[in-house]
Amino acid sequence: MKKSDASQGQSASELISKRIAELGDWRGETLSRMRQLIKEADPDVVEEWKWMGTPVWSHDGIICTGESYKNVVKLTFAKGASLKDPARLFNSSLDGNVRRAIDIHEGEEVDECAFKALVRQAVAVNSSGKSKPSKKAKS
Repeated sequence: MKKSDASQGQSASELISKRIAELGDWRGETLSRMRQLIKEADPDVVEEWKWMGTPVWSHDGIICTGESYKNVVKLTFAKGASLKDPARLFNSSLDGNVRRAIDIHEGEEVDECAFKALVRQAVAVNSSGKSKPSKKAKS
């Protein structure tokens, strides 16, 4: 059976849970913990499964994606450059104009309160700034 056939009929939430279970190590535990924090920060979050197997959390637009690699769990915030990050959680993809990411390595802890604040900010940015034209376009 092809992978695409196996995923037909399953919700995004089921597919994310399946991915977490398949990882079966610290990466699954980390992704599961971050997923829970996202849901606590925004009870109305929508879970999606995009780009051939990437967990995505959205609310009026993408909040963040959750990817797992051999040595890191990466949470990429779609509009991270627009967010205030006083706890300095963003430690990856810092050079871009839009995205920012948090790379979590085995054994690392993330400040849960600061992370939830980033999620809430991302929701606020998505909710307030949908389809606004760029101010630079006028000049």
